[in-house]
Amino acid sequence: MSSLRETPHAPAHHPALRHHFESMATQKDSALLGMWVFIAQEILFFGGMLCAYAIYRNLYYDSFAAGSHHLDVPLGTINTAVLICSSLTMALGVHAAALGKRKATVVFLLLTIVLGSVFLGIKVVEYADKFENHLVPGAHYSAEHLRGAHGEPLTADVALHSQLFFALYFGLTGLHALHMIIGIPIIAYMAWRAGQGRFGPAYYTPIEITGLYWHFVDIVWIFLFPLLYLIPHHV
Repeated sequence: MSSLRETPHAPAHHPALRHHFESMATQKDSALLGMWVFIAQEILFFGGMLCAYAIYRNLYYDSFAAGSHHLDVPLGTINTAVLICSSLTMALGVHAAALGKRKATVVFLLLTIVLGSVFLGIKVVEYADKFENHLVPGAHYSAEHLRGAHGEPLTADVALHSQLFFALYFGLTGLHALHMIIGIPIIAYMAWRAGQGRFGPAYYTPIEITGLYWHFVDIVWIFLFPLLYLIPHHV
């Protein structure tokens, strides 16, 4: 009879569990904390530009109103609806991953990509209009297409400072679009991994933190749309 004692087998670990975490729950909490810290610094980043917008809008209200009147409100409204729908499909994708529904997860993530691409396509149309009308700040900027609140031509001072509006418009919407351009390939990668069956009820953290990023991008637009397109239309 052997004198060796049988030792109990060590509990099986999930393949996605990293060696420096004790459990999947601890790993998930760490990942979520990291994403929230990232979102916090992104808020500070956008917040600085929004503060600049608020200051200059109060200093040069007529110039900002004239610039805002040239923006296409219907296209901005469509883009807002598209982005809200993309947040819905992203949330449904996270929910499907939590339930272990592989096909539904992939479908919802792909729909999010399609909606995000539609948003960027509409933004390209808006940008093309600004380039065509020479409303890009710089040496070739021209305010001849801008008009005042009652359709009158702008004074020289108002026309000059309207460049500030378009500088902030391109800065804010361009930075927002860059976040979407970065987010779409990430969602595509998540969809590919979901199609391979990498996610399920026990592990779907990457999709969840991707969803947090996407929702943040959508919320930023919810602030940009009224600030740039709507508020300067009213005295």
